[in-house]
Amino acid sequence: MRVLQDTSLSALVAGFVAVLVAFTSSVALVFQAAQAFGATPAQITSWMWALGWGMGLCTLLPSLWLRQPVMIAWSTPGAAVLAAAGAAGGFTMPEAVGAFLVSALLITLAGATGWFERVMNRIPDEIASALLAGVLARFGMQAFSALQTALPLVLAMLVAYLLARRLMPRYAVLVTLLVGVAWAAIGGQMRWSVVEFELARPVFTMPQFTWQATMSLALPLFIVTMASQNLPGVAVMRATGYADMPVSKLITLSGVATAALAPFGGFAFNFSAITAAICMGPEAHPDPRRRYIASAACGVLYIVVGIFGAVVTGLLLAFPQELVVAIAGLALLGAIGGGLASSLREERHREAALITFLVTLSGVVVAGVGSAFWGVVAGSVALFVQQYRRPRAIARS
Repeated sequence: MRVLQDTSLSALVAGFVAVLVAFTSSVALVFQAAQAFGATPAQITSWMWALGWGMGLCTLLPSLWLRQPVMIAWSTPGAAVLAAAGAAGGFTMPEAVGAFLVSALLITLAGATGWFERVMNRIPDEIASALLAGVLARFGMQAFSALQTALPLVLAMLVAYLLARRLMPRYAVLVTLLVGVAWAAIGGQMRWSVVEFELARPVFTMPQFTWQATMSLALPLFIVTMASQNLPGVAVMRATGYADMPVSKLITLSGVATAALAPFGGFAFNFSAITAAICMGPEAHPDPRRRYIASAACGVLYIVVGIFGAVVTGLLLAFPQELVVAIAGLALLGAIGGGLASSLREERHREAALITFLVTLSGVVVAGVGSAFWGVVAGSVALFVQQYRRPRAIARS
């Protein structure tokens, strides 16, 4: 069986690291969003059930079918928008579910009509690579910033990573993770008290459609999901060599999955960027044709999270935050370097790519839309001003 032949330890580790980073970095936002709509504990658990199953199936099945690392995640900026708007607007859970369904319809239309993919096809590869580097560089910086609060732990992980890169490069991330976990466990830094033994169960909420929720929840959720998640997600695909992925079909799939699971708490599914870079990079496997195992493993673990809900979430949250940001940053070093190298290789696109990188790295948020979108806008404007109707020979001088 080809899947078994393609399976490798490095790919499985990449899948686990992706899940670890995904949940520990943003699960608190999901809880806040649910609580903003007055969710009961059972409904919050249902949200984890829906998100786990949605991400798991939308990641696992396309990865196995296409033999490519398809990575689907929940919308982290979408959760932030929902948490803020829900707290400010006093919306109920039925109104929120109605807004999720409206947003899901818009995402499905964006995929079915192909307009989003057509827009992405007009973005130069250098701009896309700069966007990738800008998105990921913040995680690389956080890895070293963690030295301020957990110097021994992060330093031990850094030394382990460098030695493993020299002696066994395929397993550098695994060795680094094991050293970090062992150090944290010995030092009593593992927070086992957050683990709760409880299976997740779906709770259905009948949607209620209102204009207020559509304008305040659905439209902002759709915009930030497309601009701050799907856009950098496609950039990661192209920067890592997976430019032939059926983007429109996968976006349609994410919209349909959102519509199916919205009544249970699946508020928005989209392409991932950070965790995708982990599973699509050379650390997952030197052969790009075998990296789909990493995303498939990630999908299986997402489903496990969906089944066991609070148990797995608690286990993931037991890791010290410094360990999580350190393993994420170190695992993404290759992707960051590759993105920077690709973005600066063409001289006539270099300055526009650099502007894209810096704006994206800045983390600026305007009108609720994150820096990934504005980075592309700034870089595209710079490229247009510099290159429009300019002879190629002059542009290169």
